Order: sequence, then C-alpha cells, then structure tokens
Amino acid sequence: MRLALFDLDNTLLSGDSDFEWAQFLIEQRVLDREVYEARNREFFEQYKAGTLDIHAFLAFQLKPLSRHSRLELDRWHEEYMRTRIRPMITPAARALVEDHRRRGHELVIITATNRFVTGPIAREFGVEHLIATEPEEVDGAFTGRAVGVPCFREGKVARLEEWLTSRGLSWERIGESWFYSDSHNDLPLLERVTHPVAVDPDVRLRCHAEAHGWPILSLHGTVH
Repeated sequence: MRLALFDLDNTLLSGDSDFEWAQFLIEQRVLDREVYEARNREFFEQYKAGTLDIHAFLAFQLKPLSRHSRLELDRWHEEYMRTRIRPMITPAARALVEDHRRRGHELVIITATNRFVTGPIAREFGVEHLIATEPEEVDGAFTGRAVGVPCFREGKVARLEEWLTSRGLSWERIGESWFYSDSHNDLPLLERVTHPVAVDPDVRLRCHAEAHGWPILSLHGTVH
C-alpha cells in the first residue's frame, strides 16, 4: 500500500480552519468579540511559535460547541464552508490530492483541528479517511471536551499508528508514504514517512527541509 497523508490548515487550505471557525462565530455574534477574539489570536500565535498547550486550546475551541444544538451548528457550518473554507482551497491543492488519487494511493487528511470542523472539509476534497482531534459527544450533543489523544505533534504519529492498526497495517507494511505539511509542529510525522514534503513552510520547517534535502512545494503561490 502507498499512503498519502495531508495536513489541512495552511497546507491543503490557504488558511487555518480552527482560527477561521472561531472568527466566523465571532462575526455571527455567536461568540463575544471582546472575550474571544484576542484569545483566538493568542492561541494562533502560540501554535505558530510551537508553544501551544493543546489541552488549553481545546478547552477554548470546543466549549462553544456544547452551547448549541447540532442542528444549529451544522447550519452555521454550511455558511462557514461557503464563505470561509471554499475560498481557501486552491486549484493546486485540489490537483495535488487528485494526483495521488489517480496513482491509486490511500488518501488521508490528518489534522489537529477537531472532526466537527474538518469532516465537511475532507468531504469537499473527496477524501474518505480523516484523522482528527475527536470532540466528545453524548446523546448527539457535544460536551465541550476532547476524547482520546489530540492529533497534534507526536499525537499525530500515535493517532496514525492507531488508524493503521485498526486496518491490520503497520509502518512496515506500507511501501511508500508521503506527508505534506506547512508546520514545524508536524516534524514528528514528517520524519516518519518516506517522502516528507514541506508545503509553503514556516521558517523553522523551511530551514529543516533545506538542511535535509526535502522537497518544498507551494500550493498557495508563496514558495518559489
């Protein structure tokens, strides 16, 4: 089996779906701008700097899901997809996914962003397999908590290995593997695959990629 793994935020998307979801809710007046906007930006800067406390972030990001019905959340998500997400999907990103599909590779989006936000985005790309941080649900309603290992940094490796095991697979049974990411936070998984690719990388990942001879790709027109 050949496995093609794709990070989502700032990789397949020319933006961050987590950040944009919170900003969308703020603009819809679902969240209070004064309370949430500065905190949202603070977490985003921590992520870029590699200092993010994933558990503190998830407590912030998942709590609003618990305050609204799934019907209302799904309705907001449809508008979010139309106004925020589809404009962040470039033809180059779609073409990359389709190239691996044509080559018969198993396609997986693997992201720290929670499944509620990212499930419809994976479907937009036609990717069946999504490994994401899992928000807890009880009787069809979100609790505001995450379950299992957050799909972040080393957690991405752990969650991918769980997924492989569930399919009767292991690293040793994968012939070739690709992982596309923009972030130094994904170095633990980039270093496990046979074909790591830096996509519009941040400074730390770009330096690492150049030092190790990894390909550097642009899907958003910023890397030459």
